[in-house]
Amino acid sequence: MPSHSRYYALVPAAGSGARFGSETPKQYLPLAGRPMIHHALAALCRYERIERVWVVLSPGDAWWDAYDWSGLGMKLEVLRCGGATRAGSVANGLAAVGHIVSQDDWMLVHDAARPGLSRELLTGLCEALRDDPVGGLLAVPVADTLKRSDAAQRVAATESREGLWQAQTPQMFRYGLLRQALDGQQAVTDEAGAVEAMGYRPLLVRADATNFKVTYPADLELAEGILKARNS
Repeated sequence: MPSHSRYYALVPAAGSGARFGSETPKQYLPLAGRPMIHHALAALCRYERIERVWVVLSPGDAWWDAYDWSGLGMKLEVLRCGGATRAGSVANGLAAVGHIVSQDDWMLVHDAARPGLSRELLTGLCEALRDDPVGGLLAVPVADTLKRSDAAQRVAATESREGLWQAQTPQMFRYGLLRQALDGQQAVTDEAGAVEAMGYRPLLVRADATNFKVTYPADLELAEGILKARNS
């Protein structure tokens, strides 16, 4: 792969965050004085290796324009082509930027609901994958004991956690490979799954728990604590 490949980022943000139980889409909930998505976008926009950051919104998104995003600088661009699924939004976003991105350029896909992404994690990911033939993702080894439930929500089995990792984002792949992988794979829940379906083995790059995904209301307080501690 060419050593002069450029770095771009894409943040799918067309979902409603139904599991969160809020009328406001999760990505716009207030966190440390900003909409939650602001923190994820800021981490990407201020990282010098990344040339441009695209956020993929639903065509009918009525929330974005209510906020001031000018502080994020000139790298940020809005794409109103979100799909019905995460994979659909990513695929639509990739198609929309095909006139800008080359096949061998790196694309980092990050969750809008991971506000704790740090510069150190971004650097670790980019360095680990710089010459990798496949690409990979941030992840953390599973530390807790895993239980499989039955239909009555009773323990049916205890599962081995050996070799198990919890996937995070960004997930970083060459633009051409990622676009090909997502073609016809709209049901996958992350980009690595689509690449795996093609027979590739993405690299797991160790991250930490500060890059967790805000999923439930109680997670907001934890995320705010992480951001405040980092900026203190």
